[in-house]
Amino acid sequence: MCPSQGLVPERKTGPSVGPDERRHGARRVPLPQAEQAFFDASEAMLITDAAQRILAVNPALEALVGLDEATLRGRSPDCFVAPQQGASQCLADWQLLLQEEQGRLEMLLHDARGASRPALFSFRRVRDAAGAVSHHVVTLTALDRALSEPRRRASREAYFDALTGLPNLRLVTQLLQDAIAHAQGAGETLVVCCLDIDHFKRLNDQLGELAGDRLLASFARRVSHLLAGDEVLARIGGDEFVLLLHRQPDEAFLERLLTAIRQPLLVDGQSLRLTASIGVTLYPDDEQEGDVLLRHATQAMYRAKQRGRNTYHRFDPGHDRQLQVREAQRERFARAIDNDELCLYYQPQVDMGSGRVIGLEALVRWQHPERGLLAPGEFLPVVEGTPLAASLGEWVIQRALSQLSAWQAVGIELPVSVNISPVHLLQANFVVRLEQLLAHYPQVAPQRLKLEVLESAAMHDIQAALEAIHRCKSLGIATAIDDFGTGFSSLTYLRQLPVDLIKIDQSFVRDMLVDANDMAIVESVIYMAKRFGRPMLAEGVETLEHARALAGLGCLQAQGYGIARPMPPEQLPSWLATWPGRGEWQRLG
Repeated sequence: MCPSQGLVPERKTGPSVGPDERRHGARRVPLPQAEQAFFDASEAMLITDAAQRILAVNPALEALVGLDEATLRGRSPDCFVAPQQGASQCLADWQLLLQEEQGRLEMLLHDARGASRPALFSFRRVRDAAGAVSHHVVTLTALDRALSEPRRRASREAYFDALTGLPNLRLVTQLLQDAIAHAQGAGETLVVCCLDIDHFKRLNDQLGELAGDRLLASFARRVSHLLAGDEVLARIGGDEFVLLLHRQPDEAFLERLLTAIRQPLLVDGQSLRLTASIGVTLYPDDEQEGDVLLRHATQAMYRAKQRGRNTYHRFDPGHDRQLQVREAQRERFARAIDNDELCLYYQPQVDMGSGRVIGLEALVRWQHPERGLLAPGEFLPVVEGTPLAASLGEWVIQRALSQLSAWQAVGIELPVSVNISPVHLLQANFVVRLEQLLAHYPQVAPQRLKLEVLESAAMHDIQAALEAIHRCKSLGIATAIDDFGTGFSSLTYLRQLPVDLIKIDQSFVRDMLVDANDMAIVESVIYMAKRFGRPMLAEGVETLEHARALAGLGCLQAQGYGIARPMPPEQLPSWLATWPGRGEWQRLG
């Protein structure tokens, strides 16, 4: 960010030289690239000698303070500090700053027009070949040009994070724009990183909010110590930070950063080990505006988390295009919910021992205006793991309750199961919203609504899942574990989960008659369910041979194409009327 060591920019100044001439026509020729960047930078910059006497300023600083270089040369940078801040305190703060190799200090800036405003003074030393201090480079960033002294505290809160003292999102966005302009002028690379602490929510819940705050502050100090004076660390929310690095892409630095983060931190007498995921994008390789660079770094950070955390990932434009396509698909699906383009089909569930129809599973379909009726596999992958999954889940519950009410009016009183995604189940207000939806249909007994929870959802956060399932049971709502056998459940978790039914995944049932491995899995699931006293239901029962084999193993509840395909609600009464005539599917036990 500064001119080369030992070289102070020279230019002619005085009444006969206008601003444009000073900027373009009166410099030493030819200017080294760094000097060119100094004069063209949008940041207000100055250079002092070792005794803190101003040697040179750039046009941006002249415009900021309203004084030209001739007036400022030989003075100390603390001449910019507003008198009302207190000369003694200002001098003490400034001298303290100068003891460091680099640093930042917020003070009130006083300009030639008599106006005062908060400004960030960023400082670093420049040493000569012998290691002695030869110059200081100072950058001034005005935080609010219209600010008066009574609003100074409010301005600090607006631009700095109260917990860590770091720049916040608002300020780092401004600093990023300046850094981009500098990188353009200097022909340098700007590295933008998004850094997120792994599993911080879990730690915060365990430690408590106050200890979690102290952990964040300690983390911020540790990362700050690794940065050069012209580099920025900002906290943009929660446990998410942004780094602006003026250096060539350096994998060794990122590895050092990850290693430093892994070192134990002492918080309230506890030694804690953290890891972090880092997303990286480079300007000008990623030639975008500042907000887009931040978004790309964030996307890369999430890719690092997907790769297992405790690592870094560089932004991939090709992957970004895929994300843009998926985002467009999600936006279209959100409109589908709003436009009432979705509908529910219902697949019967039967007890093959008695022949009774014991329930229905609600399965969502999309009646697309151009593409026709779409099955879940054509749109659910875009929704999974996003807030849309919770929106869809609420829509399904509401529509199922409405249908239960309509069927009840004509004498059909079968329970209906609805699928609940991990994102939906683990929301803090899941049970509250469920109670509110039930309250809209007081004529429907809660026992007639059943929830099917993916095994992976329960394993993702066992404690949160346990709490949600227990609260649902207190409302009278039964819960099933769906797609059992596809995850990595331990027997301990299976014993802990207060579920009322285990559903054997159709991927194993479908090929159990021809694949010995699938048959072994089905047998094992049935054995575990029996040992833990859990009822079970097999999905994907497509033939009478499947039904007989399952009945022989002790699983009598089933659903699948062999029994009935999913159907719109108006077709259910006629199917119920014909089912008793299919005697070969009944009394198999």
